[in-house]
Amino acid sequence: MNYQEMERLLMEALRLYHHPVAVTFLATDADVHAFAQGVEYVTPVKPLTFCQWEIAARMQGKTVLGTVDKLACTNAQVSFGWRDIDDNEVKSQSKYCLDLDQARRFLQSKPRLPLGSVKAVAVGSLGTAPVQPSVVHFYCDSLQAYHLAVDYMAATDTHPLRPQIFMSSSACGGSVYAYQEQMFNYCPPCSGSYNAGKTERGESNVTIPGAQIAAVAERLAARIAKHGSSAITRPGDCFPGADICKNCPLIIFKKSGDASACAGCTKQ
Repeated sequence: MNYQEMERLLMEALRLYHHPVAVTFLATDADVHAFAQGVEYVTPVKPLTFCQWEIAARMQGKTVLGTVDKLACTNAQVSFGWRDIDDNEVKSQSKYCLDLDQARRFLQSKPRLPLGSVKAVAVGSLGTAPVQPSVVHFYCDSLQAYHLAVDYMAATDTHPLRPQIFMSSSACGGSVYAYQEQMFNYCPPCSGSYNAGKTERGESNVTIPGAQIAAVAERLAARIAKHGSSAITRPGDCFPGADICKNCPLIIFKKSGDASACAGCTKQ
């Protein structure tokens, strides 16, 4: 499958609300130039947060090519190696911590790209990715995240998964973690994600390394071919919750006047 086919499959089979976001770390001027030649892109008019860059990608399918001068969030600047941890950054994160010392330690323990290692960060829909993305970032609900996790575990022969949650960096830090560790990650949204206009439903964050997204999509396609449905809860039926008791079809509906028993349900 190409990236367009992967996106179509993932969105249709898992009923995603948003485009999967291809996040690409561009290390050199040559990388930036090559990327820019391969896709139509936009840039922020004013500095925004990384999460807000992703709005154009996940909701409109646009590709945003972002640089440090267009990134308003200092926390994301730290994640991308565009800023070192200083006293101002520690103070800004201290509201989550017991004291300044703990805030500094928490910041230092978060995943970060090496200082100066990235020239630009591109975000766009997976279907329009001109190169293999560094990671693919999904804004999704918990059931969609579960399906992605189970297909990832099967495709990569990994179990159990041990997701990482980071203070105030679910999207940026989560993407860096998945890229550096080459490992699936799942975490809740950062504080402020809703009231800052970054998310609409308090969506969860799933990040999958770009080098592994094809294997996950192929596993999903194989599962559909074998069972007739993308649903893990009850193969062959997309209705979640239908496996309340080991695939006993308890959640069913019948036409008015049909007194027939629940097909396949033998338990009393």
